[in-house]
Amino acid sequence: MSIFRRERGGPGRVTVQEAAARTGHGNGIAAESDADDVLLDVREPYEWQAGHAPGAVHLSLSALVAGAGLPAEAQARPLIVICRSGNRSRQAAELLAARGAEAVDVIGGMRDWAGAGLPVVDQRGGNGTVA
Repeated sequence: MSIFRRERGGPGRVTVQEAAARTGHGNGIAAESDADDVLLDVREPYEWQAGHAPGAVHLSLSALVAGAGLPAEAQARPLIVICRSGNRSRQAAELLAARGAEAVDVIGGMRDWAGAGLPVVDQRGGNGTVA
């Protein structure tokens, strides 16, 4: 059974635990470089700088909507899209899927990620917060 859930024909959705397992965070440490899926954080730069998952890739939803392409490390890989609470990541996953990418969004976003005790780092690699 796939961990990717489909609702009303849109992109799948995953829990933070499923996202962590798929991106190499399942053991509570930084993502492994050989993880298949990429955690794509679509929050705004100030939110990303305050705290994000280690190894995540950043591209704000506003940049994505404006037509920005995926960062090199996220191209041609399955994407697990995350934001603060799950609203923007849902929009981004739908947009990415419409562009042909394999994308799912994370239910509950970074708030649930941090609440589950998963790692959050700031722009310098120290302990981060979810802004």
